Amino acid sequence: MLKGRPLLYTMTALNALSFLLFGYDQGVVGGVDNSHGFLSTFKLDLNKPKDNTMLGTIVSMYDIGAFIGSILCSLVGERIGRRYSLLVGTLVMLVGTAWQAASSSSGVMIGARIFSGIGIGFIASTAPVLQSEISPPKIRGRFICVQLTVLNLGVMIAYWAGYGASKSKALHMWRIPVACQACFQIPILFLIFIVPESPRWLASHGKVDDALKVVARLKGLNMDSDEVRQMHDEIIEAIEYERQQGSGGWKDLLKNDKIKSRRRFLIACSIQFFQQLGGQNALTYYSTTIMGAAGLDPNMTRLISGVLFTWFFIASFIPWVLIDRVGRRKLLLSCITGMVIMFACEAGVVLLVEKDGNKAAGSAAVAFLFVYMALFTIGFQAVVWAYPSEILPLALRQKGSAISTACNWIFNYMVVQITPIGIKNIGYKFYIVFAIINACFLPPIYFFYPETAGLSLESVDKLFASGNGYGGGRLPPEDSEDAFQPQLKHAGSDGDVKHEVAVVEKA
Repeated sequence: MLKGRPLLYTMTALNALSFLLFGYDQGVVGGVDNSHGFLSTFKLDLNKPKDNTMLGTIVSMYDIGAFIGSILCSLVGERIGRRYSLLVGTLVMLVGTAWQAASSSSGVMIGARIFSGIGIGFIASTAPVLQSEISPPKIRGRFICVQLTVLNLGVMIAYWAGYGASKSKALHMWRIPVACQACFQIPILFLIFIVPESPRWLASHGKVDDALKVVARLKGLNMDSDEVRQMHDEIIEAIEYERQQGSGGWKDLLKNDKIKSRRRFLIACSIQFFQQLGGQNALTYYSTTIMGAAGLDPNMTRLISGVLFTWFFIASFIPWVLIDRVGRRKLLLSCITGMVIMFACEAGVVLLVEKDGNKAAGSAAVAFLFVYMALFTIGFQAVVWAYPSEILPLALRQKGSAISTACNWIFNYMVVQITPIGIKNIGYKFYIVFAIINACFLPPIYFFYPETAGLSLESVDKLFASGNGYGGGRLPPEDSEDAFQPQLKHAGSDGDVKHEVAVVEKA
């Protein structure tokens, strides 16, 4: 039986594979959609506006499916647990993969894309939650950064696979990269059945003995060791305190209780909203269009787009050493400031290209795009999958995480739909719009986003309960008057955790 670091790494591998699948599935159709075989199969002529719109619909319906999947996960995810939520999502995607690979008409492909999106909605809502609940507090951010790196790896692999398929004249070559999603799905199914459930989910559903066993396995220690008992007791105390504040039902998401559930839910949703409205996916989905606007020829734009996605993957290693040392807030504030500057610079050089076809300005536009993608993955992307699952109370974590992920998908869909229209109609001014939008994110992050780096998930409850859950707030010392100090009293003499009654007091 796996225990200690081998178990932690195996569970991290499960979550990482889930995000690898996430990235690959998100990028694979975008990589093959301009290939001869794909266009011939679905009888699309990109010189016709109607067919161009249909192609955009085929690609973007994935986001609608993911939005639906996130909502469904918010309804059933807490009931069935983290492992089974991943299982449902993977099985749905396995069917969706076969469906996409076998599609021969636009309507059938749209249905397959929506169905696959439902699966990834479950996975993207659950994997970060599971990872946050099993990771050591001091390096939790690094473990979650592994997920974003393999997500970017998936996007990169999908793009280059699609790039290779686009060079072939074979009608069915595009089906191979699409079918290769199963290469990631099958290992996920295997790992789901050899890892345990999250100890925090077990404890919150009355399975305190099972939770204790999983904590011991993750620590690699005996169940009666002080370290295991201390962590288990903290989980039980936090659960009992949260239950005093509410039942964990839907209305509790908007409840202004002592642990500030409403504010924490709004923070979780807002960071996902900010990520998409900030325009990153406008650049990711339409990098070739943007490079074309910068004056590059089609063959060069496809090649440079591949290099861009490779750089995106490489740059995602940088936050591994920063997210826990520098902290979530500083990464967000500094990198978003840089993103504002990059969008402003992009607007300036694209204006020069539009005026007189300045080639030097076109090269600068591509360079700014590379810098922007690095800033995004170091700041926004590194934090956005860590922060919601850290900031939300345990009783509301699955629901809140799923709803915040749904915000991500629906605004992703919106941005993807408006980007080609914006580039066509207002040109360089489109980048000014995104510069202003990103600048608007800085005040709420500065004033309302507390630092969670290094805190246990239970300590985040204490941070908000102490009234310090604002930007720059700190967890009070344990002996201060503002400290949140839950204490366990034993109803039985045998010390069995089933007989523990949590009595929470504020000192």
